[in-house]
Amino acid sequence: MNSLMSGYLCLASAVVFEIIGTTFLQKSEQFTNRIPVILMIIFYIISFYMLSQSLKVLPLSVAYAIWGGVGIILTTGISVVLFRQPLDIAGFIGISLIIAGVVVVNLFSKSVAH
Repeated sequence: MNSLMSGYLCLASAVVFEIIGTTFLQKSEQFTNRIPVILMIIFYIISFYMLSQSLKVLPLSVAYAIWGGVGIILTTGISVVLFRQPLDIAGFIGISLIIAGVVVVNLFSKSVAH
């Protein structure tokens, strides 16, 4: 596996662990439920570690934009499906703009080494 592919794999792992951590944040009930708080901390630590590994080959600006953008999109999906929190038209438009931003950075930025 080449280094660029491993960078994106680490980044994808960071996103997944961040989403899991954020899900436990919701389950922590404002830090009153200890087990979800502990799991949230563990998953956030793993997420940041994996993000740091991706930075060995990916520029910080690109990795962080992807990590944040994809994390927001998937977390929104989880909140709609798992927690039954509806998304209004403004939220949908905002998420669409985030998707467009991540696509533009990946397709057109000279900062991304493909």
